[in-house]
Amino acid sequence: MQNQPHTYAQGLLQTFALHANPQNAAPMSKYMRNLFEFYGIKTPQRTELTRNYLKENGLPPVQQLPDVTLALWQAPQREAQYAAMQILEKMTKRLSPQHLPMLEQLVTDKSWWDTVDYLAARIIGRLLLNYPDENATYTQKWIISPNIWLQRTAILFQLGYRQKTDTDLLLSCITQCNQSKEFFIQKAIGWALREYSKTNPQWVLQTVAQTPLAPLSKREALKWLQRKG
Repeated sequence: MQNQPHTYAQGLLQTFALHANPQNAAPMSKYMRNLFEFYGIKTPQRTELTRNYLKENGLPPVQQLPDVTLALWQAPQREAQYAAMQILEKMTKRLSPQHLPMLEQLVTDKSWWDTVDYLAARIIGRLLLNYPDENATYTQKWIISPNIWLQRTAILFQLGYRQKTDTDLLLSCITQCNQSKEFFIQKAIGWALREYSKTNPQWVLQTVAQTPLAPLSKREALKWLQRKG
């Protein structure tokens, strides 16, 4: 097993470099509005390469996880950030509130919907489900932040909570952002409500009826219910 965080991350990046495909890289970057470079490794292959690397080298020790994660996050190729999140997801049960500042940094660095939504719902959300006493403190800080990606995280982290959803907290996040003109905030509000409508349709219908929402948010919120009739 590779013991040093930098060595561990570099080994994975070297694996990706060996499988780089320039023909794929250009259209993958274009799809992401040319915001990021790519090795050109499509998702199934990249997931398998990362899985095999973890089988051969093991997961990094939890005390080294921040260094490994940040080393991958600093790489210019987007697949490196995806691999970092894959590792984090495998270690969610070992994450604690002390990792939240690192996760905040990931949300605000190289931010776009692909990383932010994954971090919010599949990593931060699971961490906060294990440490519910941290919810209000962090989400209130995020929702009043000028950073739209932290705001989006506060709105979306309860995706998949179902009956465990804190509706007071969700409504608070929505009402603090419901006048936002940002597409990604309006979309997040609608997505959060749409997902929760599968668990509590009456609450969502009441919230949509009583809360001033952007047209986009309202359309997104009611999509699933309208399809169900």
